[in-house]
Amino acid sequence: MRSFLPTTAPMRCPTIALLALLLGAVAVQAAPYAYITNQGDHSVSVIDLATDRVAATVPVGRSPAGVVAVSRAGKVFVTAPDSDAVSVVDMRTQRVIDTLPAGRGAVGIDASADGRRVYVADWFGQHLLGFDTSTHAQVLRVPLGRAPAGVAVAADGKTVFVAERDDDCVALVDVASATVHVRVPVGEHPFALLLDAPRRRLYAMNVNSNDISVVDLRDAASPRVIGSVKVGKAPYGAALADGGRRLYVTNQHDDTVSVVDPDTLTLVQTLTGFGYPEGVASVGDRVLVVNWMDENVSVLDAASGRLLRRVDTGRNPRGFGAFVGEPVAR
Repeated sequence: MRSFLPTTAPMRCPTIALLALLLGAVAVQAAPYAYITNQGDHSVSVIDLATDRVAATVPVGRSPAGVVAVSRAGKVFVTAPDSDAVSVVDMRTQRVIDTLPAGRGAVGIDASADGRRVYVADWFGQHLLGFDTSTHAQVLRVPLGRAPAGVAVAADGKTVFVAERDDDCVALVDVASATVHVRVPVGEHPFALLLDAPRRRLYAMNVNSNDISVVDLRDAASPRVIGSVKVGKAPYGAALADGGRRLYVTNQHDDTVSVVDPDTLTLVQTLTGFGYPEGVASVGDRVLVVNWMDENVSVLDAASGRLLRRVDTGRNPRGFGAFVGEPVAR
């Protein structure tokens, strides 16, 4: 699996970025946007999903990887591993308004459903960090196992799930006590996590065993793996789409996307034509797949997986996290 550290290839200078600099920042209307982290040129491409065009390019910290768009807060939080920081972007102006110190290699990130907290996995520091989305103050710090990566927050905000990649476990952090109250062994090197709240499940993408571990969360005291699904090589991200009927999984080393039926836990389709796919998100009747190598986003029909179009981004995009959002009206 590729490190989240930056590449040494020369940077591009996208025309849209120059145009944004010439025109200056302009407040935007509330609309759905995709915030794609570009590891290679230390920026975020802001895609207007009404037009499928890049509306702005926002400079952030070095080697951005993780991202969560917190609509209730009107902000986007972007992890920058090589800056040991989290950049905070205002959704209305598409400008960075703050930079938060975040351990030693912040990677995965997610937000509580009420939009009041964001939680960050500190890869080298081996901690879970929590921040208040209003004040940006750090409010939580919990020791974790080796190489914590993906993060997911329970619907009630009381539990934070963290993939401890090098320990082959998922840690369940109790927010109130600031402790890990249980660990669930999963496949080899879990990276991304996805919560399926209606089914009371958690999906762990295991990049070494090339499968998904399905964790049953119905018994909060004793969560357990109830199955696994073989997918492509090095599954990196996942998103539920088509009304929750299809689970899309990006496979980095296969240049494919697996489509899984979450009810039967069976592989129903393998889509081809991607370039080292990483981040993935569902919005309406479409699925967005971020291609690291091709430096674009594939826009798919959620029901069929058919390619609709591609949208160019910055250099080496990752989009690791819930990157779609729009500011809630004030």
